[in-house]
Amino acid sequence: QVQLVESGGGLVQAGGSLRLSCAASGRAFSSYAMGWFRQAPGKVREFVAIISWSGSSTYYADSVKGRFTISRDNGKNTVYLQMNSLKPEDTAVYYCAMRLGGLWGMRESDYDYWGQGTQVTVSS
Repeated sequence: QVQLVESGGGLVQAGGSLRLSCAASGRAFSSYAMGWFRQAPGKVREFVAIISWSGSSTYYADSVKGRFTISRDNGKNTVYLQMNSLKPEDTAVYYCAMRLGGLWGMRESDYDYWGQGTQVTVSS
């Protein structure tokens, strides 16, 4: 079994920054791609970013490109999401997820394990 635990969420003013962390246990973390998703109230969960198992490749949703950075530390079994220039529309619960099969995936169904989520609220 895999456990993913997110942390780092909170309340921040527009234009501010937050760094989310996701600690993994239970599998060879360094072998799998990791993704971040988010779900705003009343909306479907949406893809935010993905990072390959080695960290050499990343991909972002257009809505966060240039503002968010995904990274990982395989020695610490942790993936990060650095969020800069935050906007009120970034308010959501943020989830990390592990993808066991394949190199890439931007759909919820591409991922096998999910964290419990961490709330990010951006005030205007």
